[in-house]
Amino acid sequence: MKYQKFDSTIIARIDKGEEILEQIKAIALAEHIKLARVTALGATNDFTVGVFNTAEKKYYANDFQGDFEIVSLTGTINTMDGQFYTHIHMSAGNDQGAVFGGHLNRAVVSATCEMIITIINGTVDRFADHETGLNLLDL
Repeated sequence: MKYQKFDSTIIARIDKGEEILEQIKAIALAEHIKLARVTALGATNDFTVGVFNTAEKKYYANDFQGDFEIVSLTGTINTMDGQFYTHIHMSAGNDQGAVFGGHLNRAVVSATCEMIITIINGTVDRFADHETGLNLLDL
């Protein structure tokens, strides 16, 4: 992974074989990012996304292998209990144009991933909400 910072924006290239969430965390910790918006596109051949079942308050994971284009990756970097936290969703399409997505658990880059991290001046922590079963923004 390589990246450059321009004022409050980071442009990153995540390389073949690297896991996307690990690289987001590495950048956030190296740059002391407490709040940011993340967007990206690229290619993956191995990813896991989850869907939250609101009645059960539980995520169900779906694993995918093969050739996929990342058509959308979006989310946030922030904190929970003052520590790094990220909430990312990803959609990826196969060679037939079928798109699969959800809450990103992991994604390995198969060719490249181009990412933009827009740093926001501030801090927003999260809290565990027992009613929904989710870690919500503490605003």
